[in-house]
Amino acid sequence: MVFYFKARSEVGDYTIFMGLDKFENEELIKYGFPEDIWFHVDKMSSAHVYVRLHKGQTIDGISEGLLEDCAQLVKANSIQGNKVNNVDVVYTPWSNLKKTASMDVGQVGFYNSKMVRTVRVEKRINEVVNRLNRTKVERKPDLKAEREAVNAAERAERKQLLRDKVSSSSSLGQYEKRREEMERLEKERQAELRSYKGLMVSENMTSNKQIASANKSLQELEEDFM
Repeated sequence: MVFYFKARSEVGDYTIFMGLDKFENEELIKYGFPEDIWFHVDKMSSAHVYVRLHKGQTIDGISEGLLEDCAQLVKANSIQGNKVNNVDVVYTPWSNLKKTASMDVGQVGFYNSKMVRTVRVEKRINEVVNRLNRTKVERKPDLKAEREAVNAAERAERKQLLRDKVSSSSSLGQYEKRREEMERLEKERQAELRSYKGLMVSENMTSNKQIASANKSLQELEEDFM
């Protein structure tokens, strides 16, 4: 079972979610999305809470309001953390979660500690927690199928980008071939013009006198030509 919550409307359309227990947490770790940000109370047992960011958004682009919603929900779902003030909540991109075979179910580490952020939660804010709980929806999703669907869509997008690139390269190649053909035709035309100029040199010309001596007038020759 996975619980889904809606963040406050003024921060935008964001879904916050968490697993029912450590087994659902394990599935969320395994089949997370690149846009998911993971939250947990530091050094205490708590729920694993996630928020799914928009494509292209980074962890440092999370607004204060959205961050408060996530942090308050984590604190409220920590048996120990919910009882005390001034707790730290750590959060990091899903892709930074490290899982090894030696770890217990639901336990995680980090690949890069520099990608882990910390926010201090001074106290529980009931107004925030109650608002989030009113939006709570329980679902039993097929997390594996959802992840595979996203993978398939990403593969299709990459293939389309590759086809567009090949098509663009092909069009460019056709343009280059056409340009080369035009240049070749232009060179041939210039060569032909140069050959026409050669016909006008004196040794290649016939005078009217020479024509008359051949017993044909210029008019007759023109008529013959026509």
